[in-house]
Parts: sequence; C-alpha cells; structure tokens
Amino acid sequence: MALPNIFTKPVSEKVIARIDRLTPVTKPQWGKMNASQMLAHCNVTYEMLYENKHPKPNAFIKFILKVFVKKLVVTEVPYKKGGATAPAFVMTGDKDFELEKKSLINYIQKTQMLGEAEFDGKESPSFGPLTVNEWNNMFYKHINHHLTQFSV
Repeated sequence: MALPNIFTKPVSEKVIARIDRLTPVTKPQWGKMNASQMLAHCNVTYEMLYENKHPKPNAFIKFILKVFVKKLVVTEVPYKKGGATAPAFVMTGDKDFELEKKSLINYIQKTQMLGEAEFDGKESPSFGPLTVNEWNNMFYKHINHHLTQFSV
C-alpha cells in the first residue's frame, strides 16, 4: 500500500487544506498535545532538515536510530496512537498557533517545490541516506497521523 506522494502538488495541497481546518481549540482524539503543540511537533522534522535548530544525533545515537527506529518511521506501516517520541519532538508549554501553522505550511510547500529529485539519496540527520519513497513515507505518515489525531 503506497502512501500518497507529498511531493506532488495535489497531495501537498490536500494536506495543507487539512491543516487549515485546525483551530487553536481543536481537540485531539488521543494524546496530550494541544493543536499548537502538535503543529510545533510536526515542524521539528522539517526544522531538522532545513534549519540548524536541533542538535544532530551523535554517531552512537544515529546507529541506534538506524537499527531500531528507522523502519518504524520510513515504512508505510501507520504509527500507533500514543507512541513514544524523540526528545526533540516533545512539546510542552505555550506555542503560537498561527506561527506554527504558517511554518508547517511553508515547509510542506518548500518540500513539494524542491521535489523528489532533491530528496533522492538525501542524508537524513537521524537515519542516513533515504530513498524518495522513505522520505515521502516519513513526511506524509507523520503529518497524516497527527491530522487524524485532531480529526482533520
């Protein structure tokens, strides 16, 4: 079962339309994050890729991530509700809903505009080089999981 291709404009636009249906008071079906924290959480994947905001894992941690976590993140198998998350993705405190929403939409648009060719064999800070399919699965599966969490 192939996941929708986030690198295509129709799919990225559908994801953005779902994000646009969120409000600061949209309640999750499960989990502890509010809508603003969820958006900030989803931004971390892109911040790790495009910004220098989060520390890169050292060689030992990267090895552990590649061996034990990579297959959970880059395959088509959906995430379980309430699963564990890496420390950089844990969100607490107040987040600016509009800022986080705008950032996430911009990251999705940037990724779509860069396209598949930009990601073919591109190095992931956590998992090493990934195929286009693995990048797509990571991007789409994560955002879909959380938009489903918030019923959008």
